[in-house]
Amino acid sequence: MSGFRGGWPGLLLGLGLAVWSIGGQAGEDGEGFGALAEAFDAHERMRDPIGAGRDGDLEALGRWPEVGPVAVSGRLEVEREFRERLDQFDIDELDEKDRMSAKVMGFMLDSRLDLAEYGHQRMAFTSDAGFFSQPMQLAASTRPRNEAEARAWIHRLERLPAFFEGHRQWLALGAESGFVQPESITRSVIDQVRSIAEKPPEDSELLTPMDHLPGSMPDSLRKELKESALEAVRGQAIPAYRGLAAFLEEDYLAEPRSSLGASQIPGGRDYYRALVRAHTTLDLTPEEIHQTGLDEVQRIREEMDSVIEETGFEGAFEEFIEYLRTDPKFYAESAEELLMHAARIAKLADDAMPAYFRKLPRLSYGVRPVPDSMAPNYTTGRYWAGSLEAGEAGGYMVNTYALDQRPLYELPALTVHEAVPGHHHQIALAQELEGLPRFRQRAGITAFAEGWALYTEYLAEEMGIYRTPYEHFGRLTFEMWRACRLVVDTGIHWYGWDREEAEACLLENSALARHNVRTEVSRYISWPGQALAYKTGEILIRSLRQDAEQRLGDDFDLRAFHDHLLAEGVLPLSVAESRMKQWIEDQEAGN
Repeated sequence: MSGFRGGWPGLLLGLGLAVWSIGGQAGEDGEGFGALAEAFDAHERMRDPIGAGRDGDLEALGRWPEVGPVAVSGRLEVEREFRERLDQFDIDELDEKDRMSAKVMGFMLDSRLDLAEYGHQRMAFTSDAGFFSQPMQLAASTRPRNEAEARAWIHRLERLPAFFEGHRQWLALGAESGFVQPESITRSVIDQVRSIAEKPPEDSELLTPMDHLPGSMPDSLRKELKESALEAVRGQAIPAYRGLAAFLEEDYLAEPRSSLGASQIPGGRDYYRALVRAHTTLDLTPEEIHQTGLDEVQRIREEMDSVIEETGFEGAFEEFIEYLRTDPKFYAESAEELLMHAARIAKLADDAMPAYFRKLPRLSYGVRPVPDSMAPNYTTGRYWAGSLEAGEAGGYMVNTYALDQRPLYELPALTVHEAVPGHHHQIALAQELEGLPRFRQRAGITAFAEGWALYTEYLAEEMGIYRTPYEHFGRLTFEMWRACRLVVDTGIHWYGWDREEAEACLLENSALARHNVRTEVSRYISWPGQALAYKTGEILIRSLRQDAEQRLGDDFDLRAFHDHLLAEGVLPLSVAESRMKQWIEDQEAGN
């Protein structure tokens, strides 16, 4: 263990941990679970002012999270206290909603406390995202509805240096201990940070919220707010980015790391095992996951060969892949054309949704380009959560950089994964769940969320989204991508693979464009374990559906299956599995 436990007393210990028996079964000291959940919600709101701001907390709307070592140490003390309080309850005696809440809370706390033992905050960025890109992402989705919200954004800009400083302290600890990102990853991040720092302040994407001020706002006030925002960008934000770039170049890279895998940093093999548990939510070994990946690669490859036969293509697998990667007919000629194709597919999916789900979210979503400053090193697409309370639609973000690397035959699978019935549908429904603590609505359990989104790529076959064999092959390419992730992530971080070995799995078994393969492998190098969640969750969901279909026969209701699976928000996979098996038994019994 790295000994990163903090001893600083947390300020949140008085925010509700001693509130008595609001609801639910009482613990040994008489505290009801409802009181504990309420206190944990208060803790989470203070921990996450970004989410609290979206929920309507105006004060939080002007803050960044407290991220420095002292603040993190204080939070960990509080979270150890929460874990001790939770242990006082017999979870099986709680009603279903409280039981689910207790299990989610326990998973969240255990993951945080487990990873904190390794000082994981010392790696505060990945190849394409992190604290340095968070302001740009927020700027792209922030729409001030009044003067107070506009000034809150300006306050955030003014406080950006302190936010960066907290992360810089962790990065400095990492540099001192050899717990750092590889040199190649760090240099790509420096390029991204410099591109933001070197842009003229008046052209900064951080000013985007000021372009969306209400039309009813007086011109004089609009001008004042824009000038204040520009001054905050010029005086605080841009210098913060310049200072971060200099720190990364001069201090963080003072002794650059040439190795790629997490197992090659101090304490890395134990750290990677902890990451595997956190991201998959299951007690799996790297060896087990690696073999599952190899088995899936073989299965999907056989399906791919069948689809190639459908196209009538005559030639080897490698020749078909090269044809897909190079023929201009598979690529958009402009960013606008790519976005139009994505929007068309999104509406096809919208049109099919009521046939597969009874419950649909109220929050809408948009199809948007990835911001220019992020696009070169960003993934091909991603979902940005919105908020009904804040008046922000969800965002299906399409990367329009390097159009010759964004094949149209992959766009249907990408669209259903990121928009509906994938991430937008699941996340928006979770945000609208009633009668649940806020932490349940906002929980980020990757194995469930990404497993669901990958499952919907399979579901889209039934929805009629794939209209050609090439689009069907694009879906299989995406599934192969996630199967290779199991192989590549464990290969890099457990078995010591180099980049060439990692890229070969994707290049030789899928039609992913070479640029995408490079950026994806960089992501796996810089974010150990996260890539294991997708296939792990999808395999479980497909298994549960197959079990339900076999046992219920003609009584199987696919809409009811989907709605019930999502009805409690994201859950650890073992919890979701036991809950769905109980549902199948209830359906068999006619309940």
